[in-house]
Amino acid sequence: MSEDLKLTILKRLDADSVVEDTTAAFTDVSVEAVLGALKSLEIQEKVAYKTLATEVWSLEAEGRDQLDNGSYEAQIFAAVPPGDVGISIDELKAKFGAKANLGQGKGFANKWIRKNGGNIVRIVDRIVDQTRADLETVHKTGTHPDSGVIKTLKGRKLISSTKLLSYAVRKGPGFSTELKKQATDLTAEMLHSGAWKSAEFKEFNFDSLGANPGNGHLHPLMKAREEFRQIFFETGFVEMPTNSFVETAFWNFDALFVPQQHAARQLQDTFFLKDPEVAGSLPAFWPEVKEVHERGGYGSIGYRCPWSEAEASKLVLRTHTTAISARMLHKLAQEPYCPAKYFSIDRVFRNEAVDNTHLAEFHQVEGVIADKNMSLGSLIDFLGMFFEKMGITNLRFKPTYNPYTEPSMEIFSWHEERKKWMELGNSGMFRPEMLRTLGLEEGIQVAGFGVSLERPTMIKCGLDNIRKLMGHGVDLSMVETDPVFRLDKEMGSGSSQRAKAEC
Repeated sequence: MSEDLKLTILKRLDADSVVEDTTAAFTDVSVEAVLGALKSLEIQEKVAYKTLATEVWSLEAEGRDQLDNGSYEAQIFAAVPPGDVGISIDELKAKFGAKANLGQGKGFANKWIRKNGGNIVRIVDRIVDQTRADLETVHKTGTHPDSGVIKTLKGRKLISSTKLLSYAVRKGPGFSTELKKQATDLTAEMLHSGAWKSAEFKEFNFDSLGANPGNGHLHPLMKAREEFRQIFFETGFVEMPTNSFVETAFWNFDALFVPQQHAARQLQDTFFLKDPEVAGSLPAFWPEVKEVHERGGYGSIGYRCPWSEAEASKLVLRTHTTAISARMLHKLAQEPYCPAKYFSIDRVFRNEAVDNTHLAEFHQVEGVIADKNMSLGSLIDFLGMFFEKMGITNLRFKPTYNPYTEPSMEIFSWHEERKKWMELGNSGMFRPEMLRTLGLEEGIQVAGFGVSLERPTMIKCGLDNIRKLMGHGVDLSMVETDPVFRLDKEMGSGSSQRAKAEC
């Protein structure tokens, strides 16, 4: 088809010397096909062409409605009976709905109607529906001789434009009606037969860039994740298995001493599975969990509320990786005592409104430290060392509340560029009501902390909208061109307050 189209264009030019409009000349051929043929012929200098762009206007849905039934102002005028009584505004609204206000406004502007108390009355006996006439002109011709009319109809969203492309073609310096296939390579056969002497070679474009080889790219979040992993490994942590996105409410909430009446367990905060809806069974120690929830223990009076096994059996998309930490601590309790450090970096899910800083799924960076000598002071000391490895030294801690840690602290850092304290994460000492039911012996204390993965990555990439980092709104070119993500670990002037992305 391409070669046939090229030959057709050349023959048309041979007969007429010029083609004023390819759309009119080649009605059964797409604009894209014509352009492809012209580009190929232009390279051979057989033709020269220029692009013609025509703006064509068409009616929108409201425009078609007013063309068929009259403009809204004309419809309102027709509904107003002659005389001084007219028709009530409420009747017009009941009859025309949203059209009533639009039609009245235009009718007032045209001085066709006016208000008389709560009614609308006529000012003139008859009208000319110029809007309908203008719409008919646009519908038939694709334009209007008066640019002011086009502007008005466009402003009323009655019409919209489309650009139609066509091409004006004339003969080039190397014009001929003969199509000769251009050779792209000088082959051994051509040299042997001598065909190269009469062959027409396609010109090489030495300025063109080669095609980029297809290859994968690490997402910025994965680069940030690897930086965090290395910091954990440097400080003696073991990575937890976190490949289970679905958890029972028991591990996600109950084992962490989160009451079954807690707001976080509602549909508006947590994603519950429909099929299957519940787990087949709960861990063997669930009666101990029930006991501490209902009656307390280990110095606690519990929540003094009924605890439901059915509620604990529900399946949810995990709202935090602390559910995995609870599993690991329970496993640790079954072995001979040994201090342990665990960490995880993986996806969690919250049923909350999506905006510039929140998604329904995001990544949580979590660490837990189990030791007989662990205290809140130990945790603060460790967090200072942990964040120092990221280049962050100016920390503050603020008391807060968590169901499964006591005491609990929010972690803040001074942001030099923004001149404000920025929240980094949450931390605290796991409650004995949680640890003892998991099987950890008296005297073993566990500290936990969690930070976001998305927030520091957004800062590094210069993004102000989390949807540009995760989800369907991600720019793939950003993934390909984003620099190497590296936490600035140099403790120089100013750089200690933030991390940098380096190439």
